[in-house]
Amino acid sequence: MPLARLYSASLLGLDAVLVEVEVDAIVHPEKMCLVIVGLPDAAVKESKDRVLAAVKNSGFQPGLLQCTINLAPGDLRKEGPLYDLPIAVGLLRSLGLLIPAINLDDYLLVGELGLSGDIRPVQGALAISVLARNLGKKGILLPAANAREAAAVPGISVYPIHHLNDAVKFFRNPNSLAAATSQISQNLFECAIPAVDFADIKGHLHVKRAMEIAAAGGHNVVLSGPPGSGKTMIAKALLGIMPEMTLEEALETTKIHSVAGLLQEGQSLVTQRPFRSPHHTVSYAGLIGGGTVPRPGEVSLAHNGLLFLDELPEFSRTVLEVLRQPLEDRKVTISRAQGNFTFPTSFICVAAMNPCPCGNLGHPDKPCRDSFFQIERYRGKISGPLWDRMDMLVDVPALRYKDILDSTGGDPSAVIQKRVKAARERQKKRFGSYKTNAQMSGKEVKLYCPLDEKSHALLKQAIDNMGISARACDRLLRVALTIADLEECPMDSSHLLAALNFRNQQVAQPNHMHHAMHG
Repeated sequence: MPLARLYSASLLGLDAVLVEVEVDAIVHPEKMCLVIVGLPDAAVKESKDRVLAAVKNSGFQPGLLQCTINLAPGDLRKEGPLYDLPIAVGLLRSLGLLIPAINLDDYLLVGELGLSGDIRPVQGALAISVLARNLGKKGILLPAANAREAAAVPGISVYPIHHLNDAVKFFRNPNSLAAATSQISQNLFECAIPAVDFADIKGHLHVKRAMEIAAAGGHNVVLSGPPGSGKTMIAKALLGIMPEMTLEEALETTKIHSVAGLLQEGQSLVTQRPFRSPHHTVSYAGLIGGGTVPRPGEVSLAHNGLLFLDELPEFSRTVLEVLRQPLEDRKVTISRAQGNFTFPTSFICVAAMNPCPCGNLGHPDKPCRDSFFQIERYRGKISGPLWDRMDMLVDVPALRYKDILDSTGGDPSAVIQKRVKAARERQKKRFGSYKTNAQMSGKEVKLYCPLDEKSHALLKQAIDNMGISARACDRLLRVALTIADLEECPMDSSHLLAALNFRNQQVAQPNHMHHAMHG
C-alpha cells in the first residue's frame, strides 16, 4: 500500500504553522493497530477512534489494519481535533480506497470528524487560510461552518466540507465542489446603532469632550466619580463615536477572535470594534494571555477596540502592573519553552473608579466616611507608572436633580463621530497611514508638537507644580495635538492648556481634595 502524505496546520499563538501528515497503513488479518506519533495531545490521540468510526460510517470498509500516522515536525506539540480530516483522507489513500485525480500536496486540510463522518468547525480558520496562501497552495479544505471566515483572505480557494465523502469526491473530481466566495463589501463595516447615544447622557459636557478626544486620537482615559454618576454609560457610548473598522483592522481582529474560538458559526469577519469589559477578579493570564500554548487574553481581544476596566482599584495590583507593557508597546510578548509569542494590543483603555472606598469623596450632598489612610491604601493599588500611561484623568461629578432637568443631551453620537473621522483623516495625512496621535514615537512628538515660549512655560509649571513626569508630558502633547486636529488648526499653547485641564491630578492624588473636606 502507498505511503500517503497530506498537509494540515497547527496554531501557534496567532499564526498557523505547516504540519505534514504521513499515513502508512497495511491490511493486517490478525490484529488492529493504529498509532499516532509526533507529540500528539489527548485530543489528537483520540482522533484514531473518531477517524475509524467516521470512515466506516461513510461507506468504506477498511477492515483490520496496521497503521502508523506521523505528524511532522515531531518536536511541535499538536493540539486539538483539527487533524481528523487529513488523517481520514490519508488513511483512505494509503489503503487504496481513494485514487485522487489531483495532487494532494497542493491542498491544506483541517477539520474535526463526527462518528457519522460529519465535519465539525475548528478554531483559527483565518490564520490557516493565510498560511495556505503564503505557501502558494491551490486551496484549503475545511469545515463548511468556517468557510466564510477563511474566504475573507484574498488569493486562496476555500472549499467547504460538510462530510468526509465531500472531501473524497473532491479529490476524485475537483469540479464536484465549488469554492466559497467572500462577501466583503464596504457597507459591511458600517457602525451599528450605538447601544448608548451621547445625546441620551445628560450634562457632563467636559467628560463627553474628553471621550471625543479619546476616540479621535486613541487616548486612554480614567473616569473618577461617585457611584451612579454615569461612568459606565459614558464608556459604553464611546464605542458609538469611533470610526468604522478598515478591512486590515477587521482581518487582524478576526484572526485573534478566531484563534480564541469566539467567532460565531458562519461569521466571516469581526466588523464592529470589540468592547471588552473583564471583571476585576480576572487573573493576569486571563488579561494578558497565557496557557501552555499561549492564547490571547482580554488585552488582545480588545485590539482595535475598547478595553473597559470598571472599578479599577479593585483589580489586584499584580494584574494592573502587567498592563504596563501592552499600554506602552501596543503588543504583549509571552515566553514559553516553544518560543516567544507576540499578540497585538492596540486599544483605547477606559478605566472607571470611585474617588474613595465609600465612593462619596467630593459628592455635593453625601459626606465621605473614609479616613485619609483608607483612601491612600485604595489609590495605592494603582502605581505611578500606570497613572502615567493614562492620557486623561477626568472627574465625573454626581449630577443633582436640577442639573438633570436643566441640561441638554448635547450632540448625538453620529455628529460627534463625523468630527472624530475628520480628525483621524488629518492624522492619516500626517503619518501616511492609519495611525493615531497616541501611537506617535518620541521623535514624532518633537516633530509634530512644536512648542512656543508660552507652551514651554506651561509645561515647566506643570512639571514643577503638578509633579507630572516626562512620560506624562509626552502624553499631554499628544492629547494637545488631537485637540488641535479636532479644531482643524495648528497646535498652540491653548491646546496644551486644554490638555492640562483634562489631566486632573486630584483623580490620581486626592490629598488636596480630602484635606479640604476634612480640614
